[in-house]
Amino acid sequence: MSTIRRINDVFCHWPSRPIGLVEIIGGSYVSIKPEIAYKRIISGLLQRSFAVHSWSYIPNFDHQIQANLAWKEFRFSRKILEKKVGLIKKSVRFGHSLGCKLHLLAPDGGRNCNGLVAISFNNFKADKSIPMLKRISKKLNFESEFSPSPEETLNLINNYYEQINNLLISFKNDNLDQSKILLKLLKERNIDNSKIMKLDGNHLTPVSLGLREKLLKYNFENSLKYNKIDLIVNKITNWEI
Repeated sequence: MSTIRRINDVFCHWPSRPIGLVEIIGGSYVSIKPEIAYKRIISGLLQRSFAVHSWSYIPNFDHQIQANLAWKEFRFSRKILEKKVGLIKKSVRFGHSLGCKLHLLAPDGGRNCNGLVAISFNNFKADKSIPMLKRISKKLNFESEFSPSPEETLNLINNYYEQINNLLISFKNDNLDQSKILLKLLKERNIDNSKIMKLDGNHLTPVSLGLREKLLKYNFENSLKYNKIDLIVNKITNWEI
């Protein structure tokens, strides 16, 4: 039995006796409705007695401000949960695509969690991430880039990110994934336990959203996609960190 409530922009899914907490930041195009877009993952975590906090946001160009806001709202929601059930011993941050970057830019450098699951890490420039931006910017004679930029993001991770337990997940048919770049950067630190896992699938494999899935829900229960999602859930809940 679980309950759901919204605290600011965080959707909080609470089992009666949580043994851990997962904080989810989703990717750009599904970020506004994480409780729907990652429903299968959330359901799997709840079945294993993990509380889930998923942050709803509309992406903008200032990723650092959004990373700070997500961190503050997650911290506030966690305090309310712990007042209700007591101290949460295991806390995992979960990011998909842009969500990985926002977790990596958290102002605590990843210190106040046990580990990060980074799926399909994406750190491209704005004109590659946003369709038509390059053409429009040339036509209107203006330049626009994310803050921090891709180069600045990697420098910030290198200088300030302290979490040593990172599970990077990438998919074989994903041309938006930059997990190898992130792994190389993390491995250059003096102490690091980061690992990478490669699965069949594409950039949207973690997302359980779409008309086809709604129309063919029964068949999808046994699909390869759902098997990959369940594998990810098992990795998170059985991760010894």
